[in-house]
Amino acid sequence: MNERKRLRAWLRYCLSLQEERTVRDRSLLQVQEHEQPIVWKVQFSLGNSSQLSNQCRNSVQGKLLITDELGYICERKDLLVNGCCNVNVPSTKLFSCDSCLPNGCCSVYEYCVSCCLQPNKQHLLERFLNRAAIAFQNLFMAVEDRFELCLAKCRTSSQSVQHENTYRDPIAKYCYGEYPPELLPV
Repeated sequence: MNERKRLRAWLRYCLSLQEERTVRDRSLLQVQEHEQPIVWKVQFSLGNSSQLSNQCRNSVQGKLLITDELGYICERKDLLVNGCCNVNVPSTKLFSCDSCLPNGCCSVYEYCVSCCLQPNKQHLLERFLNRAAIAFQNLFMAVEDRFELCLAKCRTSSQSVQHENTYRDPIAKYCYGEYPPELLPV
């Protein structure tokens, strides 16, 4: 009989823990209703990225193209030793959206990052962060500036796929926009 009472007490305890987790998880998924400007931890200004005194972070991974933190996109061979794109090369472009659709999805990762860095996209990025579920927002709040946010937003994610293994849009799969691409018909 004592064993049954202990088992019931243990089950009640486990159920109460599960209920607490469920309530906590629901609160993490609540959407923020207020909008506030994002205070970026790191600010950067546009300038001539060819100056060797400036150091640039860049998208690193591209085999042929690179985007630097100033928004320039260039061929890998035109990357300077300081990590910046050489702006004196005619093929280097600033804030280029060449492979991007109006919904903010692009077929080339580096164009996605460059397009996302356009100054007029800051409001869109702030709106995204303010409307994101709290758990999702905490993930993106770890970024320190727009460049890091654009790198993260443009990476393919679960929002870019359907049925776990098919891109929603197999061509434009790198997205900085607020909403994922439309689902493909089944």
